[in-house]
Amino acid sequence: MSLSKLITHYQQRIEQQLEALLVNYASPAKTLQKAMRYAVLGGGKRIRPVLVYASTEACGGHIELADPAACAVELIHAYSLVHDDLPAMDDDDLRRGQPTCHKAFDEATAILTGDALQSLAFQAIIDTPNDTAKLSLSQQLAQLKVLTVAAGANGMVAGQALDLAAVGKQHMLLADLEQIHRHKTGALIRASVQLGAITANATAEQHQALTHFADCIGLAFQVKDDILDVEMDTSVLGKQQGADAAKDKPTYPALLGLEIARQKAQDLYHEAVSALSIFDDRAAPLRELASFIIERRH
Repeated sequence: MSLSKLITHYQQRIEQQLEALLVNYASPAKTLQKAMRYAVLGGGKRIRPVLVYASTEACGGHIELADPAACAVELIHAYSLVHDDLPAMDDDDLRRGQPTCHKAFDEATAILTGDALQSLAFQAIIDTPNDTAKLSLSQQLAQLKVLTVAAGANGMVAGQALDLAAVGKQHMLLADLEQIHRHKTGALIRASVQLGAITANATAEQHQALTHFADCIGLAFQVKDDILDVEMDTSVLGKQQGADAAKDKPTYPALLGLEIARQKAQDLYHEAVSALSIFDDRAAPLRELASFIIERRH
């Protein structure tokens, strides 16, 4: 199987797993259930679950054991997008080319949808169907710890709080901007590879290498996002072009200039790939993903 086909296979697998999970999740609140499906199944690149699968296989693990963690991290990501788009946060009307959750439904439903997706993520790790191969209890607990830290006040939520506080600070230090994005974007990307490593019972050396890789591509992902916000139009991005500039948010192009921002993304890519030097060809999908992240057009 070619690398592109393998990554497509990962993406198709997570779509099937998320669909099955949401079908089995019955809520008496039917509008809430509909909004959850809207938020999760409305498309997306699925980079985080793909990283879970690719990291699992890079460490010699079995992909079917990674399904719960892959679902969990995507549910956390979906919840974060629903809440980020709210009027009190980033106030966005478009997500993946479609109305954001609070526009398609209403603000209260969107808040509750995010709440429900967050709790379902943790349930997904521990509530594996009986006919599915399971991780050990210690592995499940380790995955829960990784995900709770990544999603919380020392991870993604901290990044969002710092991001909101940075509005209007166009002349902030580069280190402060990186701190925002190592939390807001990077925390879940780091968690994704760590979840895969736990699934595969990776060695300490493999854990360390994957974490370094994830830290680099997580930051590269955000640098590229900032560049695309300048270069691409709304129809390609699937969200409002120039939104960060309109909200007076600090970005890498604003702080560094567009050309230096592009070079920074390239440097981070090369550092990420170098971090994978201890792995054999089973890590090829991770290397391909790093390339995709800095070359993507949306």
